Amino acid sequence: MKKLIYVAALMIAVTGCNNANEGKEKVKVMNLALRAPAEKEYKVDVDKPAPPKADQQDISRKIIKEGEISFEAKNIAGTRNAIYNSLQKLGGYIAEETESNDSANTRNEYVLKVRIPEKNFDLFLNDVSSNATKIDSKNIRARDVTSEYIDITTHLANKKKLEDRYVDLLKKGNKMADLLEIENKISEIETSIDSTQAQLNYLTKQVEYSSLDITFYTRQIAKDNGQTFGSKFITAVSSGWADLGVFFFGCLAVWPLWIIAVIFYFIVKAWLKKHPLKKEVKSA
Repeated sequence: MKKLIYVAALMIAVTGCNNANEGKEKVKVMNLALRAPAEKEYKVDVDKPAPPKADQQDISRKIIKEGEISFEAKNIAGTRNAIYNSLQKLGGYIAEETESNDSANTRNEYVLKVRIPEKNFDLFLNDVSSNATKIDSKNIRARDVTSEYIDITTHLANKKKLEDRYVDLLKKGNKMADLLEIENKISEIETSIDSTQAQLNYLTKQVEYSSLDITFYTRQIAKDNGQTFGSKFITAVSSGWADLGVFFFGCLAVWPLWIIAVIFYFIVKAWLKKHPLKKEVKSA
């Protein structure tokens, strides 16, 4: 009887241990299930950060200003000096300068191609306009090149990254043929980078410095070139008077002949008085 009681107690103890182990396994599985999402979320935050917001990549607008102005000035030299002084004050410069006169010398003209910082463009334009007595024409344009600027900048960055990748390959290469091929590729990429950088520099300079073509002139009184009626009349009178003077002094130079002619005239006249000519009688 006692043996049966011991066997039953042993079986109950073994069953209890199994149940306890199964409970522990269930708790462990539940804990793992609860921790799994947290571990997964942690890896996402560390390995794959969220992309930057759009405003963090914002690029200011790139505007190119350019134009032309043509006007008449009262004093062309004074106007040129005023424009030059305004350029010095506002940080601009003259890229090209041309002076000309027309064939009749009635119009003296200056043509200036100037570059001025974009922020001072409007102020400089007002200074130039203040020197005009009459504005013939004025044309100002503003061109937005923001997208073009972004495209060139992006292409340049991509080419530099590609160059870095080939440089890394060059460091890891072993075969001479592969090294030469990689070096040629790097040389081509460097040439393309230089060309793209030159385009970016030119575009940046156009944005930073606006261009303005200035034409100003003065009108002068037409000079008498001897082709007008008045000049021809005066020339004819002067020439006739000169010719008359030449004739008078020429005649005066031969005064002995004039004296002989006068004497001969009086002699002939006296002889005719003493010997009058007989009139012929006409027959009926």
